[in-house]
Amino acid sequence: MPQDGFEQPISEVYLLFAHEAYHPAAGQEINTSLVAAACLLHPRVRQPDGARIYDRLTRGRRPGEIVPLATLTHELDEGRLWPKVGNWEAVTTDLLQLIRDRECDALSLDLPHIARALMCSGPHSEVRVYEPVTGRQQTYGAIERNEVLIDVGRQLAKVVPLTKIDSRCSAISTAPWRASCPIEARPESDF
Repeated sequence: MPQDGFEQPISEVYLLFAHEAYHPAAGQEINTSLVAAACLLHPRVRQPDGARIYDRLTRGRRPGEIVPLATLTHELDEGRLWPKVGNWEAVTTDLLQLIRDRECDALSLDLPHIARALMCSGPHSEVRVYEPVTGRQQTYGAIERNEVLIDVGRQLAKVVPLTKIDSRCSAISTAPWRASCPIEARPESDF
């Protein structure tokens, strides 16, 4: 977790956010999106909010780190500091429109209900599921949340080669919100 200070920003960080589901094709549902941090700098994203969220997202992170929006909320004093950083709702709305307009690369996901709930919860939160037929209750927490993030990371690695650039990709991007390799695939989650 980044602390306020002078950490250098790490540009190879990703923002994961859940949103209202949409259906780009028959039988396909997208309810969560993963974007490179640089997408927050796109001119069609509300500014300076996008730039301030970018700054908060990229400082003190590891290269390749996937940061759920809920983790940022947790780091911002459970959301109380969002007004000082930016309007995350407007920024994610703008990002989603860019994704749908194909103006920013994204990994579009159809996360199962529990996985999505874990991504919408803070890093130390629990999600409890009650099965009315059996009367059983199941609790999911930090371990399962981390498994979802690992799974999303695996899906990202399938579409964005981390050690090589394939023939479709440019080593130098002319627009910082474009990944050097396109993120187009929509693999299914196993969680």
